[in-house]
Amino acid sequence: MKTIDVCLSPDLMHLYPVSDRVVVVVDILRATSCMVTALAHGVKSIRPFANLEECRAMKAQEYFTAGERNGEKVDGFDFGNSPFEYMNENLRGQKIAFTTTNGTQAIAKSQGAKQIIIGSFLNLSAVVEYLKNGTDNVLVVCAAWKGKVNLEDTLFAGALVERLKDHIKPDCDAPLAAQRLYNLAKKDLVDFLKDSSHVKRLNRLHIHKDIAFCVTPDQYSIVPKLVDGELIA
Repeated sequence: MKTIDVCLSPDLMHLYPVSDRVVVVVDILRATSCMVTALAHGVKSIRPFANLEECRAMKAQEYFTAGERNGEKVDGFDFGNSPFEYMNENLRGQKIAFTTTNGTQAIAKSQGAKQIIIGSFLNLSAVVEYLKNGTDNVLVVCAAWKGKVNLEDTLFAGALVERLKDHIKPDCDAPLAAQRLYNLAKKDLVDFLKDSSHVKRLNRLHIHKDIAFCVTPDQYSIVPKLVDGELIA
């Protein structure tokens, strides 16, 4: 049987071989939720960057720029890190260069994987079906917060483990811990997360509606994949 493991922080990636695995990168609040939303609403592709200035330079190549640091939009960029910004009809068919505090860093640290896909609660069932039908072992990489474990990404990892339990077995204790945490939280994710560090951080920025939206399952049926440096639906 295939296996699934969970890396609770990108700073732990040195512990996980990835060359034979599908890596699912997750940053619930809010990078991967934005990526899924954008591609579901017709954006042609998203090029993720760990480095802010490299991302900024893509404007000269006719990319829209999207950037966030510490939860706030980067000055001079076209878009920030709210999924509602990416429901814009004017973005249909366009390309976006994207950089965030944690999510795009996690993608960068997952390079070398057999395949990299993007997960969020918004496309949870689509990711489950994709992994169930695949032949490779799975590693869920939680973007976390500046290397520190966060609750929302761990809950998504647990949701994947729970949904796949009859098809893919846990590789060690991290997926078991995430699964049990998710089962405690699943009846009301918003309430369960209310005291988490990043929810408090976003609440100070008055982004309440983003939080509720980003933990709402199955809004979209796409599975973004990284192909030649670009995320496509």
